[in-house]
Formats: sequence, C-alpha cells, structure tokens
Amino acid sequence: MGLGILGKKLGMTQIFREDGSIVPATVIQAGPCYVVQKKTNEKEGYTAIQLGFEEVKKVNRINKPLVGHFKKANIPPTRILKEFRVGPEEVDANEVGSQISVERFEIGDYVDITGTSKGKGFAGVMKRYGFGGSPASHGTHEYFRHGGSIGQNMTPGRTLKGKKMPGHMGNSRVTVQNLKVVEVRSDNNILLVEGAIPGPNNGYVIINKAVKKNK
Repeated sequence: MGLGILGKKLGMTQIFREDGSIVPATVIQAGPCYVVQKKTNEKEGYTAIQLGFEEVKKVNRINKPLVGHFKKANIPPTRILKEFRVGPEEVDANEVGSQISVERFEIGDYVDITGTSKGKGFAGVMKRYGFGGSPASHGTHEYFRHGGSIGQNMTPGRTLKGKKMPGHMGNSRVTVQNLKVVEVRSDNNILLVEGAIPGPNNGYVIINKAVKKNK
C-alpha cells in the first residue's frame, strides 16, 4: 500500500473555482507524523514503518512501556500509533525520529481515506438498510416497520449469515476511495480534499495514496 499519513478531520468548507463553481471540501490536519519504529525482514519477518501522530500533553497518562518506546526513538509520546506495511526501500529511506509531513501530497493527487463512521446506535431495517416497510392498510397490525421473513421452514431451516436485520448502525471502519486533493497548506499541515470523509469532526483518519487511481 505504501507509506501514508495520519490525520484528524477538522470539518468541512467550500472552495470557489475560477469559473465560479463551488467545491465541497473536507479540512484535515494531516501530520506532522513521527517515525517511531522501523520493522525489517531480519528481525520481525516483514517490513513496515510505525508512525505516531498528535503529541500527548500530559505524559503522566502514558504507561511506562510506551514511554520507553518513544524514548528509544527520541521523540515525544503521541496519542495515535499506526503501522504501515511498506517495501524495504521505503524503510531504508525513512529514519527513526524523522517527520512525515503533508508535503508528500500535491494538488490533483487522489487519496483513499480510512476512518471510523459515526455511530447511530441500534437501528431497525428501515433506517439501517432503507427497507420500505409493510403496507399500512386495513388489517396490518403492529407490523409497519418490520423486516419480514428471515428464514425458511425446512431447508436450510435457519437464518442465513449476512441477512439484513436490525442491529448496531455505524461506528465501523470505512474507507472512501479516490478523493481528489484540492489544496495543500504545508505551513500548518492542512490538507483539503474534495468531498466527505468518514467520521465526526476531530475524528482520526488514515490517508493513503489512492490504490485504484494510481494503477
């Protein structure tokens, strides 16, 4: 996948193009991220880079093993740690303690952004999956928003896995692909992408170069 960057969703805004059209854009605090650890084939059996994002103000809230982990890399403790699988060349190119900034992206690049979607709590099938519900005509009794039949009598005689039923809605890992970078502000590590990304404001996200567009 390659080395990405960690960030925080700040909110949405809009950008006016030269022709007067409006582009809805999401503002992301992208980095700076510290290179906390490098993993190699010789030691761990695979190659990866561990990044840290957002310094922790109250260090006494970090447990001692993590404090030692950051001290070994000679960087301040961070709130978020994330590992990126990369090739050996990229492992060699990034030294422990160095910073990864938003400058690795340019205007016009396409990115894939992963975050945790907003939790909606327990929801029925009409809200969760857009079911139409039962006809609200004469004779329908307390069955207006139900999901209908969920199984069979004899074969296979059970409810199949993956059946659309009521349950916990949202609060899951979501990736939105092929979002276009419309602005990069390297002075304060701000990245603006066209469209919406998963999660609430101040939610943490992972930004990677788009897999499908690059192919």
